[in-house]
Amino acid sequence: MGEVFLRLLLVALAFVGGTALVAPATSAAPTGTTIDDATSAKLDELLALRGSGKSKGELIELLSSRFLGTPYGANMLIGSATQPEELVIDFRRVDCFTYLDYVEALSRSSDRDQFVANLIETRYAGGRVDFANRKHFFTDWSHTARTAATDITAAVSPSAVTVPKRLNAKADGGQYLPGIPVVDRDITYIPGAAVDANVIGQLRTGDYIGAYSDQAGLDVTHVGIFVATPEGPVFRNASSLAAHNKVVDSPFADYVSSVPGILVLRAQ
Repeated sequence: MGEVFLRLLLVALAFVGGTALVAPATSAAPTGTTIDDATSAKLDELLALRGSGKSKGELIELLSSRFLGTPYGANMLIGSATQPEELVIDFRRVDCFTYLDYVEALSRSSDRDQFVANLIETRYAGGRVDFANRKHFFTDWSHTARTAATDITAAVSPSAVTVPKRLNAKADGGQYLPGIPVVDRDITYIPGAAVDANVIGQLRTGDYIGAYSDQAGLDVTHVGIFVATPEGPVFRNASSLAAHNKVVDSPFADYVSSVPGILVLRAQ
Protein backbone atom coordinates (compact mmCIF):
# COMPACT_ATOMS: atom_id res chain seq x y z
CA MET A 1 0.00 0.00 0.00
CA GLY A 2 1.39 3.42 -0.93
CA GLU A 3 2.43 5.70 1.90
CA VAL A 4 0.28 8.64 0.81
CA PHE A 5 -2.67 6.31 0.30
CA LEU A 6 -2.12 4.95 3.81
CA ARG A 7 -2.05 8.46 5.22
CA LEU A 8 -5.30 9.37 3.48
CA LEU A 9 -6.91 6.15 4.64
CA LEU A 10 -5.92 6.74 8.24
CA VAL A 11 -7.29 10.26 8.17
CA ALA A 12 -10.49 9.03 6.60
CA LEU A 13 -10.85 6.53 9.43
CA ALA A 14 -10.27 9.38 11.91
CA PHE A 15 -7.13 7.91 13.40
CA VAL A 16 -4.88 10.72 14.60
CA GLY A 17 -1.29 10.79 15.80
CA GLY A 18 1.67 12.93 16.70
CA THR A 19 2.77 14.20 20.09
CA ALA A 20 4.45 17.52 19.47
CA LEU A 21 1.73 20.01 18.79
CA VAL A 22 0.54 23.55 18.62
CA ALA A 23 -2.67 25.28 19.49
CA PRO A 24 -5.91 24.27 17.74
CA ALA A 25 -6.39 26.19 14.52
CA THR A 26 -8.86 28.97 15.07
CA SER A 27 -6.88 31.68 13.30
CA ALA A 28 -4.47 32.08 10.41
CA ALA A 29 -1.46 32.26 12.76
CA PRO A 30 -1.88 30.13 15.90
CA THR A 31 -0.37 31.47 19.08
CA GLY A 32 1.05 29.54 22.00
CA THR A 33 3.02 27.16 19.83
CA THR A 34 4.76 24.47 21.87
CA ILE A 35 7.57 22.30 20.54
CA ASP A 36 9.23 19.35 22.26
CA ASP A 37 12.83 19.82 23.39
CA ALA A 38 14.38 17.57 20.73
CA THR A 39 12.56 19.35 17.93
CA SER A 40 13.40 22.74 19.40
CA ALA A 41 17.11 21.97 19.50
CA LYS A 42 17.12 20.58 15.98
CA LEU A 43 15.14 23.53 14.65
CA ASP A 44 17.78 25.93 15.97
CA GLU A 45 20.53 23.78 14.46
CA LEU A 46 18.86 23.71 11.05
CA LEU A 47 18.08 27.42 11.01
CA ALA A 48 21.75 28.13 11.73
CA LEU A 49 22.73 26.11 8.66
CA ARG A 50 20.74 28.21 6.23
CA GLY A 51 23.40 30.90 5.84
CA SER A 52 23.73 32.77 2.58
CA GLY A 53 25.04 32.17 -0.90
CA LYS A 54 23.35 28.80 -1.31
CA SER A 55 20.99 28.00 -4.14
CA LYS A 56 17.50 26.69 -3.38
CA GLY A 57 18.55 23.18 -4.39
CA GLU A 58 21.66 23.33 -2.22
CA LEU A 59 19.58 24.45 0.74
CA ILE A 60 17.07 21.65 0.25
CA GLU A 61 19.87 19.08 -0.01
CA LEU A 62 21.66 20.39 3.07
CA LEU A 63 18.57 20.66 5.24
CA SER A 64 17.07 17.36 4.10
CA SER A 65 20.34 15.54 4.79
CA ARG A 66 20.07 16.41 8.49
CA PHE A 67 16.91 14.29 8.68
CA LEU A 68 18.58 11.12 7.36
CA GLY A 69 17.96 8.35 9.88
CA THR A 70 14.95 10.11 11.42
CA PRO A 71 12.32 7.46 12.26
CA TYR A 72 9.27 7.19 10.03
CA GLY A 73 5.97 8.02 11.71
CA ALA A 74 2.65 7.34 10.02
CA ASN A 75 -0.16 9.88 10.06
CA MET A 76 1.72 12.62 11.85
CA LEU A 77 -0.84 15.39 11.42
CA ILE A 78 -3.78 16.01 13.73
CA GLY A 79 -7.20 16.94 12.39
CA SER A 80 -10.15 15.63 10.41
CA ALA A 81 -13.62 16.68 9.34
CA THR A 82 -14.73 16.09 12.92
CA GLN A 83 -11.60 16.97 14.92
CA PRO A 84 -10.07 20.47 15.01
CA GLU A 85 -6.84 20.82 13.07
CA GLU A 86 -3.66 21.42 15.04
CA LEU A 87 -0.36 22.63 13.67
CA VAL A 88 2.11 19.82 14.28
CA ILE A 89 5.84 20.51 14.46
CA ASP A 90 7.68 17.30 15.34
CA PHE A 91 11.13 16.50 14.00
CA ARG A 92 11.41 13.28 16.03
CA ARG A 93 9.35 11.34 13.47
CA VAL A 94 8.19 12.26 9.98
CA ASP A 95 6.01 10.84 7.25
CA CYS A 96 6.80 11.47 3.60
CA PHE A 97 4.67 14.61 3.42
CA THR A 98 5.65 16.24 6.73
CA TYR A 99 9.30 15.65 5.83
CA LEU A 100 8.89 17.74 2.68
CA ASP A 101 6.81 20.33 4.56
CA TYR A 102 9.61 20.88 7.07
CA VAL A 103 12.41 21.00 4.50
CA GLU A 104 10.56 23.45 2.23
CA ALA A 105 9.62 25.73 5.14
CA LEU A 106 13.16 25.63 6.55
CA SER A 107 14.62 26.55 3.16
CA ARG A 108 12.66 29.82 3.30
CA SER A 109 13.35 30.71 6.94
CA SER A 110 16.07 32.38 8.98
CA ASP A 111 14.38 32.35 12.40
CA ARG A 112 11.67 30.51 14.31
CA ASP A 113 8.87 32.94 13.59
CA GLN A 114 9.58 32.74 9.87
CA PHE A 115 9.69 28.96 10.04
CA VAL A 116 6.29 28.69 11.70
CA ALA A 117 4.78 31.16 9.22
CA ASN A 118 6.36 29.38 6.25
CA LEU A 119 5.31 25.96 7.51
CA ILE A 120 1.71 27.16 7.71
CA GLU A 121 1.92 28.61 4.20
CA THR A 122 3.51 25.42 2.86
CA ARG A 123 1.07 23.02 4.50
CA TYR A 124 -2.18 25.00 4.21
CA ALA A 125 -3.89 26.89 1.42
CA GLY A 126 -4.30 30.55 2.23
CA GLY A 127 -2.12 30.20 5.30
CA ARG A 128 -5.03 29.06 7.48
CA VAL A 129 -4.50 26.04 9.73
CA ASP A 130 -7.65 24.11 9.04
CA PHE A 131 -8.31 20.55 7.85
CA ALA A 132 -10.28 21.82 4.86
CA ASN A 133 -7.34 24.05 3.88
CA ARG A 134 -4.66 21.41 4.29
CA LYS A 135 -2.80 20.57 1.08
CA HIS A 136 -3.71 16.90 1.11
CA PHE A 137 -2.37 16.12 -2.36
CA PHE A 138 1.16 16.48 -3.72
CA THR A 139 -0.02 18.50 -6.72
CA ASP A 140 -1.65 20.99 -4.35
CA TRP A 141 1.89 22.38 -4.00
CA SER A 142 1.77 23.56 -7.62
CA HIS A 143 -1.95 24.34 -7.87
CA THR A 144 -2.94 25.89 -4.55
CA ALA A 145 -1.94 29.19 -2.95
CA ARG A 146 0.64 29.71 -1.74
CA THR A 147 2.43 27.87 -4.56
CA ALA A 148 5.49 26.09 -3.19
CA ALA A 149 6.73 24.60 -6.45
CA THR A 150 6.22 24.51 -10.20
CA ASP A 151 5.13 21.33 -11.97
CA ILE A 152 7.82 20.78 -14.63
CA THR A 153 6.94 17.16 -15.42
CA ALA A 154 5.83 17.83 -19.00
CA ALA A 155 8.99 19.82 -19.74
CA VAL A 156 11.28 17.06 -18.52
CA SER A 157 10.19 14.35 -20.95
CA PRO A 158 8.36 14.14 -24.29
CA SER A 159 6.96 10.84 -23.00
CA ALA A 160 4.99 12.59 -20.26
CA VAL A 161 1.34 11.53 -20.10
CA THR A 162 -1.56 13.67 -18.87
CA VAL A 163 -4.63 12.02 -17.37
CA PRO A 164 -7.75 13.56 -15.82
CA LYS A 165 -8.21 12.72 -12.16
CA ARG A 166 -10.94 13.35 -9.62
CA LEU A 167 -8.80 13.71 -6.52
CA ASN A 168 -10.37 12.34 -3.33
CA ALA A 169 -12.96 10.29 -5.27
CA LYS A 170 -12.71 6.52 -4.86
CA ALA A 171 -13.55 4.21 -7.73
CA ASP A 172 -16.62 2.98 -5.82
CA GLY A 173 -18.01 6.51 -5.49
CA GLY A 174 -16.86 7.12 -1.93
CA GLN A 175 -14.24 9.58 -0.72
CA TYR A 176 -10.89 9.06 0.93
CA LEU A 177 -11.31 12.18 3.04
CA PRO A 178 -14.84 12.96 4.26
CA GLY A 179 -15.47 16.68 4.40
CA ILE A 180 -13.02 17.47 1.61
CA PRO A 181 -14.43 18.22 -1.86
CA VAL A 182 -13.50 16.22 -4.94
CA VAL A 183 -11.04 18.16 -7.11
CA ASP A 184 -10.95 17.70 -10.88
CA ARG A 185 -7.32 18.01 -11.95
CA ASP A 186 -5.21 16.90 -14.90
CA ILE A 187 -2.18 14.99 -13.63
CA THR A 188 0.94 14.77 -15.79
CA TYR A 189 3.47 12.02 -15.10
CA ILE A 190 6.42 10.35 -16.79
CA PRO A 191 5.96 6.57 -17.05
CA GLY A 192 8.62 4.69 -15.13
CA ALA A 193 9.94 2.97 -18.26
CA ALA A 194 10.54 6.40 -19.84
CA VAL A 195 12.67 7.73 -16.98
CA ASP A 196 15.97 7.26 -18.77
CA ALA A 197 19.37 8.94 -18.51
CA ASN A 198 18.13 11.93 -20.50
CA VAL A 199 15.25 12.52 -18.09
CA ILE A 200 17.44 12.05 -15.02
CA GLY A 201 19.97 14.45 -16.52
CA GLN A 202 17.34 17.20 -16.52
CA LEU A 203 16.49 16.77 -12.85
CA ARG A 204 18.14 19.01 -10.27
CA THR A 205 19.11 18.38 -6.69
CA GLY A 206 16.19 19.62 -4.60
CA ASP A 207 13.46 18.67 -7.07
CA TYR A 208 10.42 17.20 -5.32
CA ILE A 209 9.44 13.83 -6.78
CA GLY A 210 6.05 12.13 -6.51
CA ALA A 211 5.42 8.46 -7.32
CA TYR A 212 2.43 8.49 -9.67
CA SER A 213 -0.65 6.58 -8.54
CA ASP A 214 -2.74 4.70 -11.07
CA GLN A 215 -5.54 4.41 -8.49
CA ALA A 216 -8.66 6.53 -8.86
CA GLY A 217 -8.70 9.64 -6.71
CA LEU A 218 -4.99 9.89 -5.96
CA ASP A 219 -2.17 11.76 -7.67
CA VAL A 220 0.79 10.03 -5.97
CA THR A 221 1.49 7.27 -3.49
CA HIS A 222 4.76 8.61 -2.09
CA VAL A 223 6.97 11.70 -2.24
CA GLY A 224 10.62 12.53 -1.76
CA ILE A 225 13.55 14.61 -2.97
CA PHE A 226 15.91 14.09 -5.91
CA VAL A 227 19.57 14.43 -4.94
CA ALA A 228 22.55 14.05 -7.26
CA THR A 229 25.46 12.49 -5.36
CA PRO A 230 28.97 11.44 -6.43
CA GLU A 231 27.75 7.84 -6.21
CA GLY A 232 24.73 8.52 -8.41
CA PRO A 233 21.27 10.05 -8.08
CA VAL A 234 19.16 9.13 -5.06
CA PHE A 235 15.57 9.47 -3.93
CA ARG A 236 15.70 10.93 -0.42
CA ASN A 237 12.51 9.98 1.37
CA ALA A 238 10.81 9.08 4.63
CA SER A 239 10.24 5.40 3.95
CA SER A 240 7.72 3.21 5.75
CA LEU A 241 9.19 0.02 4.29
CA ALA A 242 10.09 -2.50 6.98
CA ALA A 243 13.68 -2.59 5.73
CA HIS A 244 14.01 1.15 6.38
CA ASN A 245 11.30 2.74 8.54
CA LYS A 246 13.26 5.99 8.50
CA VAL A 247 14.51 8.75 6.21
CA VAL A 248 16.86 7.17 3.69
CA ASP A 249 18.58 7.70 0.36
CA SER A 250 17.36 5.09 -2.13
CA PRO A 251 19.04 4.63 -5.53
CA PHE A 252 16.87 6.74 -7.82
CA ALA A 253 16.73 4.34 -10.75
CA ASP A 254 15.83 1.43 -8.48
CA TYR A 255 12.99 3.39 -6.91
CA VAL A 256 11.60 4.61 -10.23
CA SER A 257 11.58 1.05 -11.58
CA SER A 258 9.21 0.08 -8.76
CA VAL A 259 6.49 2.70 -9.46
CA PRO A 260 4.16 3.45 -12.41
CA GLY A 261 5.82 6.79 -13.02
CA ILE A 262 6.96 10.08 -11.50
CA LEU A 263 5.83 13.68 -11.16
CA VAL A 264 8.45 16.42 -10.84
CA LEU A 265 7.88 19.66 -8.93
CA ARG A 266 10.64 22.26 -8.80
CA ALA A 267 10.80 24.42 -5.70
CA GLN A 268 10.32 28.14 -6.23
